[in-house]
Amino acid sequence: MTVAVRFAPSPTGLLHIGNLRAALTNWLFARKEGGTFLYRLDDTDEERSRPEYAEAIEEDLRWLGLTWDRFARESDRYGRYAEAVEALKKAGRLYPCYETAEELGLKRKALLAQHRPPLYDRAALKLTDADRARLEAEGRKPHWRFKLEHADIGWDDLIQGKKHFHGRDLSDPVLLREDGRPLYTLTSVVDDLDLDITHIIRGEDHVTNTAVQIQLFEALMAAEGRGAVPTFAHFPLIADSGGQGLSKRLGSLSLRSLREEEGIEPLALLSYMAALGTSDAIVARASHEELVAHFDLSHMGRGTPKFDPDELLRLNAQVLHALPFDAVRNRLAALGMAADEAFWLAVRPNLGKLTDARDWWEVTHDPVVPLVDDAGFLAKAAELLPPEPWGPETWGQWTEAVKAATGAKGKALFLPLRRALTARDHGPELKTLLPLVGRERALARLSGQTA
Repeated sequence: MTVAVRFAPSPTGLLHIGNLRAALTNWLFARKEGGTFLYRLDDTDEERSRPEYAEAIEEDLRWLGLTWDRFARESDRYGRYAEAVEALKKAGRLYPCYETAEELGLKRKALLAQHRPPLYDRAALKLTDADRARLEAEGRKPHWRFKLEHADIGWDDLIQGKKHFHGRDLSDPVLLREDGRPLYTLTSVVDDLDLDITHIIRGEDHVTNTAVQIQLFEALMAAEGRGAVPTFAHFPLIADSGGQGLSKRLGSLSLRSLREEEGIEPLALLSYMAALGTSDAIVARASHEELVAHFDLSHMGRGTPKFDPDELLRLNAQVLHALPFDAVRNRLAALGMAADEAFWLAVRPNLGKLTDARDWWEVTHDPVVPLVDDAGFLAKAAELLPPEPWGPETWGQWTEAVKAATGAKGKALFLPLRRALTARDHGPELKTLLPLVGRERALARLSGQTA
């Protein structure tokens, strides 16, 4: 059996890290098992689906390098869903219901007031042909529910272990709206059957859906004579650092925001999300291949993982510190820095985000207002500044000469020079930064001039 998994987002908003957990876990599982990864756009919610969100989802996946082997779009498959509906009707598993949303809401409230679960009472099954004709003559159009069998439903979940439900404890789900459009419960199962999905890996908020859908899988398999029920795995949902759940519209944790506003590197985000909530150490991985090599679904825990932005930023710095110049050349140019390898190697160890390089580009290429603590000390240092050309050894030679001439050492020697040359208290090693500043700028800044 060839493993086949899917990531099936709805284009109703920007992807956030909760969505990423589903996409990445499925992608890693497929690659580890030598299987296929399907990207399926679940876009039958026509009121809320937007083409710009569909474009954003694809952009996010490509940015992360989560390439797909197959693509499907639910809005292209309405005819197939209609066939499945007819098969279920013929098998006696779909029945028409005529309650309005308001009537169903009142039933729900009444049950909750009695401390009973808000299950549909199957009143529509008691309607006669005459009742249905009368309701339709009044202008009512039916929605269609799937009739669950009152039987045991169970499966061995790859993350949560044995799961058990009973059909009598579940509400018959609506599969078809009054306007004839199919709902997620139906379309997802039809797609998974048709596209030979072998494993469904998704959040634990779908556990009850799975119990319902297992019966729907079995009903369609019996009606159409093909297919197999997939294997299921349900992972815990991610919470924020305060323990609150994540919303699809929580912009601060959307993938677009993390990329464009927070400056997060794709491998940093993937490394963090691959290890979050598992027994694996959270470390920066150097490649997608390394991520796959270390992936094991059995390492995923059942506790609620908390997303820690500080941990992600730590990984982001680690990833940047390992990037070769060729990997960032074009990105630096896009940020207005015609940088060379010497500049990148000098500033790379001090970056938390790539955009931080701009700060050091300004130090080495733009006018800087020096911070002067002791003008006399800086004047003596300027006298001792060696002629160019400069290399990594220049800083050590120069500071040794200044130390011998002034008696300054340690912080008293190095900090005034750094503050004058860079207008900052901290930063890259000056043995690599000084040659980039150059002698002309250095002399001017040591003299207290903006240069």
